[in-house]
Amino acid sequence: MKKLQWCAGIILGFSIIAALLITSFEIAMYSDFSVYQEEYEKYDVLSDLDMTMDDVMYVTHEMMDYLRGNGDTLSVITTVEGREQDFFNEQDRFHMAEVRDLFIGGLNIRLGACAAVVLCIVFLLISRADIKKIIPRSYWIALGITGIAVALIGIAAVVDFNAVFVQFHHIFFDNDLWIFDPAEDYMIRMLTEGLFYDMVMRIGAIFVGGLAVVLVLSFIPQIMKQRKKLA
Repeated sequence: MKKLQWCAGIILGFSIIAALLITSFEIAMYSDFSVYQEEYEKYDVLSDLDMTMDDVMYVTHEMMDYLRGNGDTLSVITTVEGREQDFFNEQDRFHMAEVRDLFIGGLNIRLGACAAVVLCIVFLLISRADIKKIIPRSYWIALGITGIAVALIGIAAVVDFNAVFVQFHHIFFDNDLWIFDPAEDYMIRMLTEGLFYDMVMRIGAIFVGGLAVVLVLSFIPQIMKQRKKLA
């Protein structure tokens, strides 16, 4: 029974981390759209597109709503290079549909992770496990393994972000339609590599911050136990 309890604890720990990771993506991408405006200014996107900031932000809002599952087709009529036209082409629509499937899949994983957390806690309570011991220590184990992976990916991204970016696409997409020509495609002019790099760093900072908060909370049972001994 103790082995099952510890297995449940480990599953709980990784489930918490998975939920935090997906939530970090969502917070970074949706909590503050002024970040996108700052990025567009930083990389002089307006000059490359010959668009106003209002039009670029309109496209951004519509695109991000689409990625969340709103709307069936990614099509935004706006003024680009002095002409009123659809900002997105067929290749954009195909690739972004795949990205949407990936994002919605992530949200479903978070839902499943939250369900796993609840089920593990229920099992630990029913089996009368020492949850004040098992839950914190299981999280520390999961955090240690995750920390190594995050550190390796982080170092690789800092050393050669483009290589990591390309490898990510090879893993999650089974075609090369994510490769765009800036001379022909408006979307890739708007979504520069620098923007992706900054967003990854933003997601990483939020994720690490969330892990740290849960880590601090995991020490509460131990602190309370020590206080009882001293009382």
